[in-house]
Amino acid sequence: MKATQFIMSASLAALIAGSAAAQEQVLKIGALVTLSGAGASWGQGMLRAAELAAEDANEAGGLDVGGVKYRVEVLPYDDAYKANEAVTAANRLVFEEKVKYIIGTVGSAPILAIQPITEENGVITMTLGFTAQALSADKPYTFRPNPTTAEVAQPQIDWIVASQGIKTVGALFPKDETGEAIAKDIAKAYAAAGAELAATEFFERDRVDFIPLLTRIVAQGVDAIELDGNSPVTAGQIVQQARDIGFEGTIIRTGGPATQEIVNVAGKAATEGMFVHSAFNPSVESAAAYQQRYVDTYGGEMNGFSPFFYDGTKMLLAAMQQAGTVEDTDAVRKALEGITDYEGVLGTLNWTGAEKYGIAHQLDSPFYIARVEDGAEVIVARCTTQGCE
Repeated sequence: MKATQFIMSASLAALIAGSAAAQEQVLKIGALVTLSGAGASWGQGMLRAAELAAEDANEAGGLDVGGVKYRVEVLPYDDAYKANEAVTAANRLVFEEKVKYIIGTVGSAPILAIQPITEENGVITMTLGFTAQALSADKPYTFRPNPTTAEVAQPQIDWIVASQGIKTVGALFPKDETGEAIAKDIAKAYAAAGAELAATEFFERDRVDFIPLLTRIVAQGVDAIELDGNSPVTAGQIVQQARDIGFEGTIIRTGGPATQEIVNVAGKAATEGMFVHSAFNPSVESAAAYQQRYVDTYGGEMNGFSPFFYDGTKMLLAAMQQAGTVEDTDAVRKALEGITDYEGVLGTLNWTGAEKYGIAHQLDSPFYIARVEDGAEVIVARCTTQGCE
């Protein structure tokens, strides 16, 4: 080969290589979640869900959007379940990292705190926050891929009250937006089922000694204690301390998958016979496969919220592909809204919520009631928003 031919061939090869490299870009997705404190297991489950969804795209050669391959990169930020920390992190993600998509937040107060930033700048968020205020027609960029107490409490409470003969219930709730919203929903649900939320106590999120609050509740002769609204660690502490002071009644958690974490804190003996909300059915092959992948990748047990955010992140990535853009979040938002009958690891998923929230950004999925036996969930009822059987 002549020298001039060699130079031309090398130049052409470099041009082709440079063109290919230019076609592969990075898509940054923020994970603004709780990674420290009592809600850390929820946040870790959400972060890892996003990481596994990103891994799927990257192992396929990148996310193909409009003929451009994007390597998906997840950027984790810890809000410590605090609104002010969430605002600081959101500002960094949006204005410094230039992200247009955020998985998070975990809590209600944090999502309400960051929405002025995310909504104004067209940043799509996938929140766990249970507050009804997180979703509304004037917040078009916020989606919630997990069911909340408002969606799942009534059918579960109807079933538990009827099957266990519950008449009076006591409950402890965090003294914040999440706890106050859940307390109202739970009180209405028990009343509708023919029982009464007869004793209610509120506490600061960092509290660890619940004996005085539990003593007041148990003194009123309640049949059951409700744990909905509490972080996994806190719920475990409440269970342990309730049993320590001699409470022998039913313990119920009608929202928030956290069974393994509660057992880890309270122990098998204290949690035996608890009735818990479960979004996870190990007999569903895709769900079991996700759980095994999670355990193989990270070790330890999987938090029950993780599959929701894996499906939610996968739906978000699919919406980018359908819209043909990662930059135009309005187009991506519309594509995400239009996804129907999505086959996720938890089953067939659809967006609902228009009647309740004014916008169909609430994901609907199957759920279950389980009884804790020897530290593990045993499904005793299968549910939809219409009822459990």
